[in-house]
Amino acid sequence: MPSDLHRNESDVVEVIGARAVSPALILCEHASNHIPARYDGLGLDDAARASHAAWDPGARTVAVHLAEALHAPMVAARVSRLVYDCNRPPEAASAMPERSEQIEVPGNRGLNEAQRAERVASVYEPFCARVTEVIAARKAAGLATALITIHSFTPVWFGAQRDCEIGILHDNDTRLADAMLAEAHHLPHRVIRRNDPYGPQDGVTHSLKLHGLAHGLPNVMIEIRNDLLTDARAQAQMAEEILTLLRPALAVCVKTAEGSTHA
Repeated sequence: MPSDLHRNESDVVEVIGARAVSPALILCEHASNHIPARYDGLGLDDAARASHAAWDPGARTVAVHLAEALHAPMVAARVSRLVYDCNRPPEAASAMPERSEQIEVPGNRGLNEAQRAERVASVYEPFCARVTEVIAARKAAGLATALITIHSFTPVWFGAQRDCEIGILHDNDTRLADAMLAEAHHLPHRVIRRNDPYGPQDGVTHSLKLHGLAHGLPNVMIEIRNDLLTDARAQAQMAEEILTLLRPALAVCVKTAEGSTHA
């Protein structure tokens, strides 16, 4: 990690490069499959805890590569999304799912109000607070910021094969997604699609709305099929491919944002 990217970690959130001045802020909400001991493994076996249901395999490594390459801050969750999915609001059933695809989650079954509130307070709120702190510090310093969230998805979902390899997802603000998709011709060997395999209708744009739209930041969610992220070499290569789309897109969006500010 470059020396100017300072690291700060707690039990539930990792922050790298909070003071970095790049016009990018990288999030990784599903970076870890760690389940704190107090949740007794959520009643899951080893296979379930290692599966895509518990985290986004390869996503954190790609996010770190992007942070290093762009000299950007990164905020990552350090607790499994089955404990609490930091890309979901507290009122969503999928924030603490009783079932993920075909995997039952016994430790999430029948949670009462106090149990749900404990997870919100101990996992979701600290993650959101750190993201908000980084954004506020950047605004105070007059730094342009575009929000980028990094995820991976399984190539098979309920038995159906997915041929999309890189999904460029957005909610109401399409600026960064449009600019990235305009560069997709540089990766002719990849299947790159807008709002695929998920989109706003699937409830996956919570972070974009909460941390991006609410602060007026250009924002995008990048989904990478996880069979393309099977080892460190593949993850580094994919990060470089993402940068092929992201670097020029950031330049366009930051220039546009600065023009709007000075208009």
